[in-house]
Amino acid sequence: MSTQPNRDGSLESTRPARLRDWTEAQFAETYHCDRFTAMVLSNRLRYTVDHMSTGLMYSAFSPIIRDWYDFAITISGPPDMDYPMPAVSSSLLVFLGTMEDAVRNVVEEYGVDRLKPGDVLLCNDPYRGGNHVNDALFIRPVFHDGRPVAFVNARAHQLDMGGTVPGGFSGTKANVYENGLVLGPMLLFEHDKPVRSTFSLVFDNTRFAALLQPDFMTMAEQLKLGERLLLESIERYGEAAYRGTVRYCCDAAAEAMSDALEKLPDGDYQVEESLDADGAGDDEPLVVRATIIKRGGRVEVDCSGSSRQARTCINAGPLDTKTAVGVAFKLLLDRDTPFSSGAYRPIDIVVPPGTVLSAMPPDGAIMLYWEVTQALLAGMLRELGKVLGDDAFGGDYGCVAVHNAHGRHADGRPWSNIGLVGGEHGPWGADRHHDGESYTVPYIVNGLDPATESMELESPVLLLRKEYVADTGGAGFNRGGAAVLKDASWLTDAEHYSIPIRFKHGTGNGACGGATGRAGACWLFEPEDPALRAADGLLPVRDDVYGASTPIAGVLDPVSKAPDADGEYFYFARQAVWRTRAGAVSRYVTNGGGGWGDPLARPVERVLADVRDGYVSIAGARANYGVVVEGDPDLDPEGLRIDAAATRALRGG
Repeated sequence: MSTQPNRDGSLESTRPARLRDWTEAQFAETYHCDRFTAMVLSNRLRYTVDHMSTGLMYSAFSPIIRDWYDFAITISGPPDMDYPMPAVSSSLLVFLGTMEDAVRNVVEEYGVDRLKPGDVLLCNDPYRGGNHVNDALFIRPVFHDGRPVAFVNARAHQLDMGGTVPGGFSGTKANVYENGLVLGPMLLFEHDKPVRSTFSLVFDNTRFAALLQPDFMTMAEQLKLGERLLLESIERYGEAAYRGTVRYCCDAAAEAMSDALEKLPDGDYQVEESLDADGAGDDEPLVVRATIIKRGGRVEVDCSGSSRQARTCINAGPLDTKTAVGVAFKLLLDRDTPFSSGAYRPIDIVVPPGTVLSAMPPDGAIMLYWEVTQALLAGMLRELGKVLGDDAFGGDYGCVAVHNAHGRHADGRPWSNIGLVGGEHGPWGADRHHDGESYTVPYIVNGLDPATESMELESPVLLLRKEYVADTGGAGFNRGGAAVLKDASWLTDAEHYSIPIRFKHGTGNGACGGATGRAGACWLFEPEDPALRAADGLLPVRDDVYGASTPIAGVLDPVSKAPDADGEYFYFARQAVWRTRAGAVSRYVTNGGGGWGDPLARPVERVLADVRDGYVSIAGARANYGVVVEGDPDLDPEGLRIDAAATRALRGG
């Protein structure tokens, strides 16, 4: 069989079109093992990253890793195969599309020939490796017979990497110097011993070193574990079989993605999605655009035409854009195949420099990259969903709206609360099989919800409410997930940074006739607010409680400050820092998820159950579903009943 290797070691030849059609001899000639061995080894590679992930989650000290699952583990192949990525963890999705390129860029810049057994490389530069400065990348080479045959890699969010804002979460930082400490490729460990100069550089320029230091040590131990497990597999099955399996994993993923793309009708598709504003003002439109050109089993996504890079750090980098594109096609067409680097082989991505999707230093600071790439993902899911018929699904809540708060205890000790009480968790859209989930993370993320007790233990905050809001999920035959409301009471004076940058419009678009979910908003209430005093600190969920509040963001009635689709937009960064006194309350309401299918076709029994469970009000059942419900859902939910005659009249028979 005549073959010609590609740059990543994959083969083009006259082989049969599908891997499953290859003869055993063809398979063995290409991958240097039989099919069974390749499957065993591919599962061992995935087991390795899963085992490392479990160890990291249970050993980490920082809550952002331990409780939020803000990390990813991958394996990369050797330099002579161009660093293919055959195995990834089931963890933070926004990291996965960046990792192949990040590892290649960092190792090549540092120098493969300089690496030794027991080394660990560190890099956190968004322009070299994607993501933001808090997302540090740790790379350990795996040597066999004196040469590197693999790299085990971990990217994990660090609680702080310096800069002007504790923790980093803000949409107002103007350049890379304000953004935080940037580390080019450097050794963190050498011969398994800490490199003192690197540790000092990090800890001299960052906050929370007491948590970062044990996390660095934990990271090193998990990389050692990955190396040991990988070498056990190589010793047992041989290096040739291991290399062949790496190639096979990527070839199989490429074939699966190409087959999946065939399901999408050939054509040119236009994507356009807006963001509310950057942190410098709400005077400049921010739009992500893409032209998708699909032919056969290949596709090109050209992001030319997107807005220029933002004036503050809401930007994304090109590798983050790559992640969003890959996630879009995986979610729409290829959910069952592992997300190895081979999945990108049939996908070409064009990202010109200097846009909000491809920011350049020093003024194109990158921090809130996931918010921008979520917008690209939402637009792709919506536009491509239009030609997928019943396989389309509604949009999610689309904006993490991280809340970042800091202050001091009565004894002067500093405290920090990051990513726990804002809009971090919310609803998904519905599909043809299900209503949308109402409490999860955006499609492009894969995190956990930290325990309330953990949050309250580590900072002076009380979570007063965490509940769903009626009539916020997009109506449909299957209903979009409901918006999530969180109220938090701050027990000391505090400084707050809030980044809700997609609240002008609902992001949970409907599919197949379903409605778009309602847009969210967020507010601050000072201790003397009449609504707080009247309710003894527990705010009701009514439109008449917002009059004396301070809106952070949302489209609101300018007088009542209640949500109003025809109201005034309140710009999230009109104050760079929101300051409150002890006893203040913050309220976040996320966007709602999109519905799927005709709302008037939703069975009346399901609408009745929605009213009983609080997802839909009696008024919403009538207005959005044409279902007349009688009774009192608060005092007698089991006594609710359908007025069948009135419902038939509303639904047209």
